[in-house]
Amino acid sequence: MTSTPQATRSAFAKLGAGGVASILWRYFKEKALEQLNSVWFIIAYLVFFQVLLLRLPIVYAATIAVGIGIVVVGLTFFMEGLRLGLMPFGETIGAILPRNSKLPVIMVFAFILGVGATFAEPAISVLKSAGSGVAPEEAPLLYSLLNDFSGQLVGAVGIGVGLAVMLGILRFFYGWPLKVLIIPLVSLLGGLTLWAYFVPALNPVIGLAWDCGAVTTGPVTVPLVLALGIGVCRIIGDEDSGSAGFGVVTLASLFPIAAVLCLAVFHFFARDYHGAENYKVTAEEMVETVPGSNPEDEKPEANGQTNGAGESEVLSFTPEEFAAYQNTGELPGGPEAYETRYQGGEATLEDGRIVHRGAEIVLVKRNTDGGLETFVKKQARHSWNPEVNVVREVLGAFKMSVQAIIPLCAFLFLTLLFILREPLRKSDEIFLGVSFAVVGMGLFGLGLTLGLTPLGTQLGSNVPVTFATISPWGLSGSVPPLFESPLWGKIVTMLFAFFLGYGATLAEPALNALGQTVEDTTVGVFKKKLLMQVVAFGVGMGIAAGVAQLAFDGLNLTMLLLPPYALLIFLTVISSDEFVNFAWDSAGVTTGPITVPLVLAMGLGIGANIPGVRDGFGILALASVGPILTVLTVGLIVGRSKNKDFNPVEDGGV
Repeated sequence: MTSTPQATRSAFAKLGAGGVASILWRYFKEKALEQLNSVWFIIAYLVFFQVLLLRLPIVYAATIAVGIGIVVVGLTFFMEGLRLGLMPFGETIGAILPRNSKLPVIMVFAFILGVGATFAEPAISVLKSAGSGVAPEEAPLLYSLLNDFSGQLVGAVGIGVGLAVMLGILRFFYGWPLKVLIIPLVSLLGGLTLWAYFVPALNPVIGLAWDCGAVTTGPVTVPLVLALGIGVCRIIGDEDSGSAGFGVVTLASLFPIAAVLCLAVFHFFARDYHGAENYKVTAEEMVETVPGSNPEDEKPEANGQTNGAGESEVLSFTPEEFAAYQNTGELPGGPEAYETRYQGGEATLEDGRIVHRGAEIVLVKRNTDGGLETFVKKQARHSWNPEVNVVREVLGAFKMSVQAIIPLCAFLFLTLLFILREPLRKSDEIFLGVSFAVVGMGLFGLGLTLGLTPLGTQLGSNVPVTFATISPWGLSGSVPPLFESPLWGKIVTMLFAFFLGYGATLAEPALNALGQTVEDTTVGVFKKKLLMQVVAFGVGMGIAAGVAQLAFDGLNLTMLLLPPYALLIFLTVISSDEFVNFAWDSAGVTTGPITVPLVLAMGLGIGANIPGVRDGFGILALASVGPILTVLTVGLIVGRSKNKDFNPVEDGGV
């Protein structure tokens, strides 16, 4: 027997404000612990690796800790808002729209839903902030896509998802096998990628385009499009086939790749990107190009200055040390006590020697008091980032949240009211859910800025210390490589990347749900635990391969992407439809709201600290192809075992 609103209000009155607060606290505490369980491993793993293995401190640890705490609270509100607000919208419309509307109306709705859901994805904000680390002179078109055309970039991704949802709905209506759509689409993407590889301006865009496919399949897009897909399957009588809803996530991860590549090709031929003849220079860039107008040009480069993440004291030689140098030509402490710099002049290679002519030789004192650990600890003494403007970040995060959530909810509400002519049931609950979603996404964006992005960038910038001399993130000076052999250092980095992907994937709640669905679909032949392990292994291998293409000279993303996808086409052709369905969708469940920002920030950080690397895009793309390969391969093995063990007479067949 359900309670009436009056009975509920009466019960709340008896409980009092304290009792209600206690119940709400226990409820949100339980939900927050659920989110904490999905993020604690990856955060602890990153901190453990940097502090204990790289022996570098977490710079601005308090800021990052607060940011991560805000992320957990934000995800708690956001996921609960999805459950109370957005999902009832999606489920109601998904059940009624296919029954009451014609196919063209459903197609238009599917397209707008895909675009709106993309803008509401928490991880989409990462793309808007990823352009700060790209050097315009090294990758001008990539720089313009992430900075000058960032709105167009997100719009192109949204259009790609919208087209994917439309095609997915058509597939359900006409019963097309998923492989019939995947094979030509992947072939087209491979051709576009191969062509872009040989065009210098387009080559740097490849990693960004393929990473965009992983960004789109998050906690908003997946449940909303699945609700619509399942509603269509109910109408055509296919809801119990085991494939209801499968395939839309796959298409939603492939179409954005094509959309971003097409956007890049458009601007390439328009010649309106950075440095091209039709490029429009903004007022800010004109100021930056004037000598002496950039405040960064006035900062001293003496040892002891930070690299942009904090303050540190400038070390100076004493008069006694200078007198000793004049008398003996040496400084107390030996060569490790100072750093030699050559300013100006010209360097030439003569008889195997590097000769500097006309240069000023400057000796800069190093901090060797207490060794490396004392050196970095002193510089990392500020636990809070003084450059963070909390008010500005809060206002920016919530402005972005409102712009992403409210238009999508308004569209769903108007569709329900004017197209389907259905009343909004449980309006108070849905309004509360939408409010939770707005608050949650705002808090998530704030936590992303304060915690996840700095942590991922910091670790990514410091990881190359295993095989190269680097300037640690947020610290001054340089740190020598931890391993004498660069090869061993790179292997350690790849192992770190593998276990990062493996552990983070197992922590994704969506993978657990997919595993149960697959076990039910295959009648227990493909066990849930087996699927989870296979997917996690594939993601780990993909992230390790992505880090390897940054660390090893001669490896490039295109040559790491195209052969696996060519193999995937072959495996898709020879695999059964049921394994193709959930194998390709398995890539979508591995890219959650925590994994995507961290891995993307880590990749950009690694790319920024390895000479010769333009950017760090591509890791997410390889992390997506890995699980599809492993699941299809194991699916073929399991399928053969299933057919071998199946006896039609013994199993009740005819």
